[in-house]
Amino acid sequence: MTMLTRRGVLAGGTLAAGLAARKPALAAPIALNRLHPPRPAPALTWQTATGASQSLAAWRGQGVVLNLWATWCAPCVAEMPSLAVLAARLRAHRVAVLPVSLDQGGATRVRAFFANHRIAGLPVLLDPDGNVTSALGVQGVPTSFLISPAGMIVASAVGPRDWAAAGVAGQIAALLG
Repeated sequence: MTMLTRRGVLAGGTLAAGLAARKPALAAPIALNRLHPPRPAPALTWQTATGASQSLAAWRGQGVVLNLWATWCAPCVAEMPSLAVLAARLRAHRVAVLPVSLDQGGATRVRAFFANHRIAGLPVLLDPDGNVTSALGVQGVPTSFLISPAGMIVASAVGPRDWAAAGVAGQIAALLG
């Protein structure tokens, strides 16, 4: 099994392009790669802030925006505040935003990042062994997947997005409807 590492992400180029700028620009409006036909999401398990195991199956019956990110990823830093805004906007639509961190520093590092960047309303979720990234074939971060209430991946996005842009929450709610 190949595990995603910082070196692997950097070599993949997704992160390297964003590191040059101090504040990387977010991709203009939301561009999603829709899957035709949608494919079943693999069985995914990550850790919560308390170290408990949590699976994607626990979210069956509601839509999910699954975001893979890291505190050391400059494009992720730019994207995370808008992801928190999206989470607040999607609650009424029964769509959960689940940011899963690849950081090796655990919940302490993610909590500190959220505090330093004034990010609220997002859970602290971790993929320290790279199981989620491996199962999804993720090449770099940030990468997001839109998963329907039936457990089907309907769209993905590689690279940062402005999740708080006008109309994005409605677009996602309609896709995951």
